[in-house]
Amino acid sequence: MSEMIATRDGFGKELVEIGRENDKVVVVSADLEDATRAEYFKNEFPDRFFSCGIAEQDMVGTAAGLAFHGFIPFINSFAVFMTNRAYDQLRLDLCYNDRNVKVICSHAGVTVGEDGASAQCLEDFALMRVLPNIKVVCPVDEMEARKATRIFTREYGPMYMRTSRAPFPVLTKADDTFEIGKANMLRDGADVTLIGCGLLVQESLDAAELLKKDGIDARVINMHTIKPIDQDAIVKAAEETGAIVVGEEHQMYGGLCSAVAEVVVRTVPVPMEFVAVNDTFGQSGTPQQLMEHYGLKASNIADAAKKAIARKSQVVSGS
Repeated sequence: MSEMIATRDGFGKELVEIGRENDKVVVVSADLEDATRAEYFKNEFPDRFFSCGIAEQDMVGTAAGLAFHGFIPFINSFAVFMTNRAYDQLRLDLCYNDRNVKVICSHAGVTVGEDGASAQCLEDFALMRVLPNIKVVCPVDEMEARKATRIFTREYGPMYMRTSRAPFPVLTKADDTFEIGKANMLRDGADVTLIGCGLLVQESLDAAELLKKDGIDARVINMHTIKPIDQDAIVKAAEETGAIVVGEEHQMYGGLCSAVAEVVVRTVPVPMEFVAVNDTFGQSGTPQQLMEHYGLKASNIADAAKKAIARKSQVVSGS
């Protein structure tokens, strides 16, 4: 059984390490640093931590100003507050002006759990990836969250990372390669490709084991970067397996499912199926209850893979 750690903890701990190395790194918060784990930085570097109170719009503007003067600000909040309430400022202050601000959002997806629909942001990938100049990352585990945080500090420009409240399985190791915009294949296969981000990567791995029992050989790709999407990995998967299933803890429209489909339709059109929240809001419940309710489990991915393979067979036979 994999160790379970929330990705927000990887971000918070790594940011402290980076803060010890780089005095240009600062944090601007909107009163949720305890939940996002930015409080680790606050406790270590109180003179480089700025609280705007419950005012996400002010937080974004303040960070943009700090970036203009050469600092590397990290801003943090719940995804639903940041991407919905402060979208105008994210669009203009950060992306339009190409400011070097790092946007870290926790509490996204249905695994927010008991907080319910008003706090379960299911549209953050769609909102953020449509903006020019910004990169969008969803780490698969605590280790990738650490690596992404460090890369965010080194690379210029606005960047968005979704972190988790719920503990996720640790699937990667410290010496594994992590590069923004480059997917990682966790399992090879010839019959179908399962592409996921965040918690849906573990579900995809579990689905591959279910499919193996039926003689189906599934490839699993960890697409940790939604923008820029790894077109080469998608094209290779389409050419070599001929069918793709995309899974994400997000609305079916506008996020990873759409990003992969945009590549497939332009390059190597193959049968595709999507495992995501289907045009509805969340509700209160435990993370596992909600994953099951919204059809985001390994069994759902395995069923989708069989549908995609069946469609592939129809295309091959010409029926």
